[in-house]
Amino acid sequence: MVLACAAVFAWTATGLAQAQTDATTTPAACLSAHLQPAQLYGQWSLRLWPEGGTQAKPVATGTAHFERHPEYPGSVRGRLTLSTGSGQALLSGDATDGEFQLDESEDGVAISAVWHAVVNPADCGRRLQGTRRPAEGRPASEVLLNFELSKVPGWQ
Repeated sequence: MVLACAAVFAWTATGLAQAQTDATTTPAACLSAHLQPAQLYGQWSLRLWPEGGTQAKPVATGTAHFERHPEYPGSVRGRLTLSTGSGQALLSGDATDGEFQLDESEDGVAISAVWHAVVNPADCGRRLQGTRRPAEGRPASEVLLNFELSKVPGWQ
C-alpha cells in the first residue's frame, strides 16, 4: 500500500513538473492564433510544393522579407525571391482573426497569386503553412501550391 501511494505521488509530481515546464516554455503570445504585425516582420524561408506532393520535393524555395506596410497600419509589405530565378515579386497582406492572407504581384500593379494560411498557435508565429493559388485570369499552367514560411533564426 505504501509503495502504491509512493508510485502515485511520484507519477503525479512528474506530471505536474512537466505541465509547469510546458507552461513556462510557451510564451503567452504563442497561446493565441492572433498574430501581431510585428511578429511577421523580418526574413522568412519559403518552400513551395504541388498538391499531392511533399515538402521534401519542393518545386521552388526562396525567401520573403516583411516590413511594416507604409500605407496600412496593421499590415505588412515585402519582397519574395524564388530559387526559380523568376525575379522578385511584391507581397502585401496581414494576419487577422487567426488567418494569414497575402497578395503577390509580379509587376507591382496586378495580383498574380493569393496566399492563405490558418495560424497555428503552437507554431508561435514562426511558421505558417497554407496554399498559394494563382489569381483569376492567370495561365492554366499555373497551379495551386502548398507553402511553408519559416522565420529565419535571429529575426524576432
